[in-house]
Amino acid sequence: MYKYYKKYVPYLFLLPAAVILLLFFFIPFFETIVLSFFDYNSNIYHPQFVSLANYIELLKSPVFYKVLWNTFLYLIVAVPFLVVFPLIIAIMINQKIKGITLYKILIYLPVIVSIVVAAIAFKWLYAQQGILNYAMDILHLPAIGWLTDPRFSLYSVILVTIWKGIGYYMMIYLSALMSVPKDLYEACEVDGANPIVKHLTVTLPHLMPTIGLVTMVSSISAMKVFVEIYVMTKGGPLDASKTIVYYIYERAFENLDLGIASAASVILLVIVLVMSVLNFTLFENKQYRL
Repeated sequence: MYKYYKKYVPYLFLLPAAVILLLFFFIPFFETIVLSFFDYNSNIYHPQFVSLANYIELLKSPVFYKVLWNTFLYLIVAVPFLVVFPLIIAIMINQKIKGITLYKILIYLPVIVSIVVAAIAFKWLYAQQGILNYAMDILHLPAIGWLTDPRFSLYSVILVTIWKGIGYYMMIYLSALMSVPKDLYEACEVDGANPIVKHLTVTLPHLMPTIGLVTMVSSISAMKVFVEIYVMTKGGPLDASKTIVYYIYERAFENLDLGIASAASVILLVIVLVMSVLNFTLFENKQYRL
Protein backbone atom coordinates (compact mmCIF):
# COMPACT_ATOMS: atom_id res chain seq x y z
CA MET A 1 0.00 0.00 0.00
CA TYR A 2 2.84 2.41 0.88
CA LYS A 3 4.49 1.85 -2.51
CA TYR A 4 1.16 2.54 -4.20
CA TYR A 5 0.79 5.94 -2.53
CA LYS A 6 4.49 6.79 -2.74
CA LYS A 7 4.35 7.46 -6.49
CA TYR A 8 1.74 10.18 -5.90
CA VAL A 9 3.83 12.06 -3.32
CA PRO A 10 5.65 14.26 -5.92
CA TYR A 11 2.29 15.36 -7.32
CA LEU A 12 1.16 16.41 -3.83
CA PHE A 13 4.21 18.69 -3.57
CA LEU A 14 3.39 20.15 -7.00
CA LEU A 15 -0.28 20.67 -6.16
CA PRO A 16 0.05 24.06 -4.36
CA ALA A 17 2.07 25.53 -7.23
CA ALA A 18 -0.42 24.10 -9.74
CA VAL A 19 -3.35 25.69 -7.89
CA ILE A 20 -1.59 29.08 -7.77
CA LEU A 21 -0.80 28.88 -11.50
CA LEU A 22 -4.39 27.91 -12.26
CA LEU A 23 -5.89 30.78 -10.25
CA PHE A 24 -3.45 33.54 -11.10
CA PHE A 25 -2.24 32.63 -14.61
CA PHE A 26 -4.29 30.16 -16.62
CA ILE A 27 -7.78 31.40 -15.68
CA PRO A 28 -6.86 35.12 -16.21
CA PHE A 29 -5.03 34.14 -19.41
CA PHE A 30 -8.05 32.47 -21.02
CA GLU A 31 -10.37 35.14 -19.61
CA THR A 32 -8.25 37.82 -21.29
CA ILE A 33 -8.54 36.02 -24.62
CA VAL A 34 -12.33 35.91 -24.21
CA LEU A 35 -12.52 39.59 -23.24
CA SER A 36 -10.56 40.57 -26.36
CA PHE A 37 -13.55 39.57 -28.53
CA PHE A 38 -16.01 41.93 -26.79
CA ASP A 39 -16.69 45.67 -26.97
CA TYR A 40 -17.06 47.43 -23.61
CA ASN A 41 -17.40 51.00 -24.92
CA SER A 42 -21.19 51.15 -25.05
CA ASN A 43 -21.93 49.29 -21.80
CA ILE A 44 -19.29 47.83 -19.54
CA TYR A 45 -21.83 45.57 -17.83
CA HIS A 46 -23.32 44.22 -21.06
CA PRO A 47 -20.50 44.02 -23.61
CA GLN A 48 -21.17 43.16 -27.25
CA PHE A 49 -19.41 40.37 -29.08
CA VAL A 50 -17.40 41.94 -31.93
CA SER A 51 -15.21 39.03 -33.02
CA LEU A 52 -11.83 40.34 -34.29
CA ALA A 53 -12.87 44.01 -34.40
CA ASN A 54 -10.65 44.95 -31.44
CA TYR A 55 -7.58 43.45 -33.10
CA ILE A 56 -8.41 45.19 -36.39
CA GLU A 57 -8.83 48.50 -34.57
CA LEU A 58 -5.44 48.07 -32.92
CA LEU A 59 -3.74 47.21 -36.20
CA LYS A 60 -5.22 50.37 -37.75
CA SER A 61 -4.23 52.62 -34.84
CA PRO A 62 -1.14 54.84 -35.34
CA VAL A 63 -0.85 55.19 -31.56
CA PHE A 64 -0.56 51.42 -31.15
CA TYR A 65 2.26 51.25 -33.69
CA LYS A 66 4.01 54.11 -31.92
CA VAL A 67 3.63 52.25 -28.63
CA LEU A 68 5.05 49.07 -30.18
CA TRP A 69 7.99 51.02 -31.59
CA ASN A 70 8.67 52.59 -28.17
CA THR A 71 8.57 49.16 -26.57
CA PHE A 72 10.99 47.64 -29.06
CA LEU A 73 13.24 50.67 -28.80
CA TYR A 74 13.22 50.20 -25.03
CA LEU A 75 14.23 46.58 -25.55
CA ILE A 76 16.89 47.32 -28.19
CA VAL A 77 18.59 49.97 -26.04
CA ALA A 78 18.25 48.47 -22.55
CA VAL A 79 18.91 44.76 -23.14
CA PRO A 80 22.46 45.02 -24.61
CA PHE A 81 23.52 47.10 -21.60
CA LEU A 82 21.86 44.66 -19.18
CA VAL A 83 23.57 41.69 -20.86
CA VAL A 84 27.07 43.08 -21.47
CA PHE A 85 27.77 45.47 -18.58
CA PRO A 86 26.89 43.02 -15.78
CA LEU A 87 29.06 40.37 -17.46
CA ILE A 88 32.07 42.71 -17.60
CA ILE A 89 31.54 43.77 -13.98
CA ALA A 90 31.12 40.16 -12.85
CA ILE A 91 34.39 39.15 -14.52
CA MET A 92 36.18 42.09 -12.91
CA ILE A 93 34.73 41.40 -9.48
CA ASN A 94 35.40 37.66 -9.69
CA GLN A 95 38.99 38.30 -8.62
CA LYS A 96 40.81 37.90 -5.34
CA ILE A 97 41.19 41.54 -4.40
CA LYS A 98 40.84 43.32 -1.08
CA GLY A 99 37.39 44.68 -0.24
CA ILE A 100 35.62 42.73 -2.98
CA THR A 101 32.57 42.10 -0.77
CA LEU A 102 32.06 45.84 -0.35
CA TYR A 103 32.14 46.33 -4.12
CA LYS A 104 29.55 43.59 -4.58
CA ILE A 105 27.26 45.20 -2.00
CA LEU A 106 27.57 48.66 -3.54
CA ILE A 107 26.83 47.40 -7.05
CA TYR A 108 23.91 45.27 -5.85
CA LEU A 109 22.45 48.06 -3.70
CA PRO A 110 20.21 49.54 -6.45
CA VAL A 111 18.48 46.15 -6.79
CA ILE A 112 17.07 46.28 -3.26
CA VAL A 113 15.87 49.87 -3.68
CA SER A 114 12.16 50.01 -4.48
CA ILE A 115 11.57 50.76 -8.15
CA VAL A 116 9.04 53.43 -7.13
CA VAL A 117 11.62 55.13 -4.90
CA ALA A 118 14.23 54.90 -7.65
CA ALA A 119 11.84 56.37 -10.25
CA ILE A 120 10.92 59.28 -7.94
CA ALA A 121 14.60 59.96 -7.18
CA PHE A 122 15.48 60.00 -10.87
CA LYS A 123 12.46 62.20 -11.58
CA TRP A 124 13.91 64.79 -9.19
CA LEU A 125 17.30 64.31 -10.82
CA TYR A 126 15.78 64.94 -14.27
CA ALA A 127 13.68 67.93 -13.16
CA GLN A 128 14.02 71.23 -15.00
CA GLN A 129 15.76 72.64 -11.94
CA GLY A 130 17.31 69.31 -10.99
CA ILE A 131 20.90 68.27 -10.45
CA LEU A 132 21.58 67.32 -14.07
CA ASN A 133 20.46 70.67 -15.44
CA TYR A 134 22.35 72.41 -12.62
CA ALA A 135 25.49 70.62 -13.85
CA MET A 136 24.64 71.64 -17.42
CA ASP A 137 24.38 75.26 -16.25
CA ILE A 138 27.79 75.06 -14.57
CA LEU A 139 29.23 73.83 -17.88
CA HIS A 140 27.43 76.71 -19.64
CA LEU A 141 25.29 74.28 -21.60
CA PRO A 142 21.56 74.71 -22.28
CA ALA A 143 19.14 72.89 -19.97
CA ILE A 144 17.57 69.69 -21.30
CA GLY A 145 14.00 68.56 -20.79
CA TRP A 146 14.98 65.06 -19.78
CA LEU A 147 11.37 63.99 -19.21
CA THR A 148 9.54 66.73 -21.11
CA ASP A 149 11.33 66.57 -24.45
CA PRO A 150 10.12 63.74 -26.75
CA ARG A 151 13.69 63.24 -27.94
CA PHE A 152 15.02 62.36 -24.48
CA SER A 153 12.13 61.13 -22.34
CA LEU A 154 12.25 57.45 -23.30
CA TYR A 155 16.04 57.22 -22.98
CA SER A 156 15.90 58.94 -19.59
CA VAL A 157 13.53 56.23 -18.34
CA ILE A 158 15.66 53.48 -19.91
CA LEU A 159 18.61 54.69 -17.84
CA VAL A 160 16.65 53.95 -14.66
CA THR A 161 15.98 50.38 -15.79
CA ILE A 162 19.66 49.85 -16.60
CA TRP A 163 20.80 51.35 -13.27
CA LYS A 164 18.33 49.15 -11.40
CA GLY A 165 19.14 45.89 -13.20
CA ILE A 166 22.94 45.80 -13.52
CA GLY A 167 23.53 44.48 -9.99
CA TYR A 168 20.88 41.78 -10.32
CA TYR A 169 22.26 40.31 -13.53
CA MET A 170 25.81 40.69 -12.21
CA MET A 171 24.97 38.27 -9.38
CA ILE A 172 23.59 35.76 -11.89
CA TYR A 173 26.83 35.92 -13.85
CA LEU A 174 28.91 35.62 -10.67
CA SER A 175 27.13 32.42 -9.68
CA ALA A 176 27.76 31.00 -13.17
CA LEU A 177 31.45 31.99 -13.08
CA MET A 178 31.95 29.73 -10.07
CA SER A 179 31.27 26.69 -12.27
CA VAL A 180 34.01 27.52 -14.80
CA PRO A 181 36.92 25.05 -14.30
CA LYS A 182 40.03 26.83 -13.00
CA ASP A 183 42.24 24.35 -14.88
CA LEU A 184 41.19 25.89 -18.18
CA TYR A 185 42.31 29.35 -17.05
CA GLU A 186 45.63 27.91 -15.93
CA ALA A 187 46.07 26.17 -19.30
CA CYS A 188 45.44 29.49 -21.07
CA GLU A 189 48.04 31.20 -18.89
CA VAL A 190 50.57 28.47 -19.68
CA ASP A 191 49.91 29.01 -23.39
CA GLY A 192 50.59 32.71 -22.93
CA ALA A 193 47.04 33.92 -23.55
CA ASN A 194 46.26 37.46 -22.40
CA PRO A 195 43.20 38.13 -20.18
CA ILE A 196 40.97 39.09 -23.12
CA VAL A 197 41.74 35.90 -25.05
CA LYS A 198 41.37 33.87 -21.86
CA HIS A 199 37.82 35.11 -21.30
CA LEU A 200 36.88 34.83 -24.97
CA THR A 201 38.01 31.20 -25.20
CA VAL A 202 37.05 29.95 -21.73
CA THR A 203 34.58 32.23 -19.93
CA LEU A 204 32.16 33.04 -22.76
CA PRO A 205 31.61 29.45 -24.00
CA HIS A 206 30.81 28.32 -20.45
CA LEU A 207 28.51 31.27 -19.81
CA MET A 208 26.48 31.11 -23.02
CA PRO A 209 23.48 29.40 -21.35
CA THR A 210 23.60 32.05 -18.62
CA ILE A 211 23.88 34.81 -21.21
CA GLY A 212 20.82 33.33 -22.90
CA LEU A 213 18.94 33.35 -19.59
CA VAL A 214 19.90 36.97 -18.88
CA THR A 215 18.94 37.96 -22.43
CA MET A 216 15.52 36.35 -22.13
CA VAL A 217 14.76 37.68 -18.64
CA SER A 218 15.94 41.22 -19.41
CA SER A 219 14.05 41.23 -22.72
CA ILE A 220 10.80 40.18 -21.09
CA SER A 221 11.34 42.73 -18.32
CA ALA A 222 11.94 45.47 -20.90
CA MET A 223 8.78 44.48 -22.76
CA LYS A 224 6.75 44.66 -19.52
CA VAL A 225 8.16 47.91 -18.14
CA PHE A 226 5.46 49.91 -16.39
CA VAL A 227 6.35 51.45 -13.03
CA GLU A 228 9.11 53.69 -14.37
CA ILE A 229 6.79 55.02 -17.09
CA TYR A 230 3.88 55.48 -14.69
CA VAL A 231 5.88 57.37 -12.07
CA MET A 232 8.13 59.46 -14.31
CA THR A 233 6.30 60.38 -17.53
CA LYS A 234 2.78 58.89 -17.68
CA GLY A 235 3.67 57.93 -21.25
CA GLY A 236 4.37 61.50 -22.34
CA PRO A 237 5.20 63.82 -23.80
CA LEU A 238 3.13 63.18 -26.94
CA ASP A 239 3.23 59.41 -26.29
CA ALA A 240 7.02 59.53 -26.72
CA SER A 241 7.64 57.24 -23.73
CA LYS A 242 4.44 55.20 -23.76
CA THR A 243 5.12 51.46 -23.87
CA ILE A 244 2.67 48.66 -24.52
CA VAL A 245 2.05 47.72 -20.88
CA TYR A 246 1.31 51.32 -19.95
CA TYR A 247 -0.96 51.51 -23.02
CA ILE A 248 -2.83 48.42 -21.79
CA TYR A 249 -3.18 49.95 -18.33
CA GLU A 250 -4.42 53.23 -19.80
CA ARG A 251 -7.05 51.59 -21.99
CA ALA A 252 -8.24 49.21 -19.29
CA PHE A 253 -8.27 51.31 -16.11
CA GLU A 254 -8.52 54.89 -17.37
CA ASN A 255 -10.73 54.43 -20.44
CA LEU A 256 -12.44 51.22 -19.21
CA ASP A 257 -11.98 49.80 -22.71
CA LEU A 258 -11.37 46.23 -21.58
CA GLY A 259 -11.75 44.73 -25.05
CA ILE A 260 -8.94 46.78 -26.64
CA ALA A 261 -6.76 46.34 -23.55
CA SER A 262 -7.26 42.56 -23.65
CA ALA A 263 -6.49 42.41 -27.37
CA ALA A 264 -3.27 44.39 -26.80
CA SER A 265 -2.40 41.99 -23.96
CA VAL A 266 -2.82 38.99 -26.25
CA ILE A 267 -0.59 40.63 -28.87
CA LEU A 268 2.03 41.28 -26.18
CA LEU A 269 1.82 37.65 -25.08
CA VAL A 270 2.41 36.45 -28.65
CA ILE A 271 5.45 38.74 -29.00
CA VAL A 272 6.93 37.49 -25.71
CA LEU A 273 6.32 33.86 -26.70
CA VAL A 274 8.08 34.38 -30.04
CA MET A 275 11.03 35.99 -28.28
CA SER A 276 11.21 33.13 -25.79
CA VAL A 277 11.15 30.51 -28.54
CA LEU A 278 13.92 32.32 -30.41
CA ASN A 279 15.98 32.49 -27.24
CA PHE A 280 15.59 28.78 -26.51
CA THR A 281 16.44 27.99 -30.12
CA LEU A 282 19.63 30.05 -30.04
CA PHE A 283 20.93 29.23 -26.58
CA GLU A 284 19.29 26.15 -25.10
CA ASN A 285 19.80 24.09 -28.24
CA LYS A 286 23.41 25.38 -28.41
CA GLN A 287 23.04 26.63 -31.96
CA TYR A 288 25.23 29.62 -31.27
CA ARG A 289 28.70 30.31 -32.56
CA LEU A 290 31.44 32.46 -31.03
